Amino acid sequence: MNQKIYIPMLDLKREYEYMKPDIDAAIARCLGHQKWILGPEVKEFEDKVAEYLCVKHCIGTSSGTDALVLALRALAIKIKGEEYFDRSDLIITTPFTFTATGDAILRAGATPCFVDINPTTYNIDPSQVREFLTQTSKIKIHNSTQAVGILPVHLFGQSCQMDEIMSIADEYDLFVVEDCAQAFGAKWHMANGCWQTVGSIGDVGCFSFFPSKNLGGFGDAGAISTDDDEIADLVRVLIKHGGKDKYNVEHIGYNARIDSLQAAVLLAKLKYINDFNNRRRQIAQRYSESLLDTHDIVVPSTNICSPITNLTHVFNQFTLRVLNRNRDKLRLSLKQSGTDSAIYYPVPLNKMKVFDGRAKECNELSRSEQIVKEVLSLPIGPLMEDVEVKSVIDAIRHFRDCRSQFTKTQISRI
Repeated sequence: MNQKIYIPMLDLKREYEYMKPDIDAAIARCLGHQKWILGPEVKEFEDKVAEYLCVKHCIGTSSGTDALVLALRALAIKIKGEEYFDRSDLIITTPFTFTATGDAILRAGATPCFVDINPTTYNIDPSQVREFLTQTSKIKIHNSTQAVGILPVHLFGQSCQMDEIMSIADEYDLFVVEDCAQAFGAKWHMANGCWQTVGSIGDVGCFSFFPSKNLGGFGDAGAISTDDDEIADLVRVLIKHGGKDKYNVEHIGYNARIDSLQAAVLLAKLKYINDFNNRRRQIAQRYSESLLDTHDIVVPSTNICSPITNLTHVFNQFTLRVLNRNRDKLRLSLKQSGTDSAIYYPVPLNKMKVFDGRAKECNELSRSEQIVKEVLSLPIGPLMEDVEVKSVIDAIRHFRDCRSQFTKTQISRI
């Protein structure tokens, strides 16, 4: 192999240096006015994100997790007239996601109901959702349980099949909350012929601006998007302790506002998002074309190398499947070559202790339980140089040629 180049999964310092004048000026403005709570940057950021997403309302929140909880709480108040859902209310979601998705459902009082994924997209399989709802419409699972909503996750930056999900939701009178934590700027081509940005399709969209996201802040931050005036009003109340008047609150609320500093940083970064997403797609295309025929490696199924053409993937992560128990061997090989990698996610939610007895498995989850043994994410920062992309590809090809040398002892040290 050529000279070793260290390639991190995430190089935030490089991104900061690239945007330094804009970010430093944004922070300086905050230092100048000292309006740290709901300062002018917050409204400007909310307005610009709403315009970008083509929705009526965007409300900044303290994190993506809080965005999910707030959205579900607002829906409980609107739909049920209660502060929370109850355990008989089922919210259908995927087990192959970060724990915050299922945790938010629990915190809103409902029961997560896991259905399996499409193994080629890693996203929730609408046919599995429909199968579950068809079965439960004929036979009650318990005496009083009922599905009230669907929470699809646009995993790794790829939109779920939203036209099918919305059709199912309409048929069964369910709300849809989109988990867009990894997918700012992703789109889906709807059956009506229109391209829609994720977060503008369901009843509510929830975004995370955690530093590792394709639009990331300098700490925790999130946002909610919606066209529903009532939901927007409720969220604005809930993020400020539950009341329009803080000394006479109406609901059980939170201190969950986005702060001025995060809004300022995100405003500075927002103008780069389309270029950065395009660069991620370019890198993904190079990975996909170079690794498409590599034995035991399955590249992500997207419009780049598959018949799925009705989406725009933003590649918050570029996640391979590595077959035949070779994932950990490949990860060790990459580490030895100086290339970072990550496993998102090693455990499906249905196997986590927190959901034991608190969640329901709607059907067999064999795809999710298998895929967690195979997935491996590669570096895909928007400022990666071509030589770095080539180094990652070369490292994988080197593994292909030399895989027999890796032992179980070496792998256990990763």
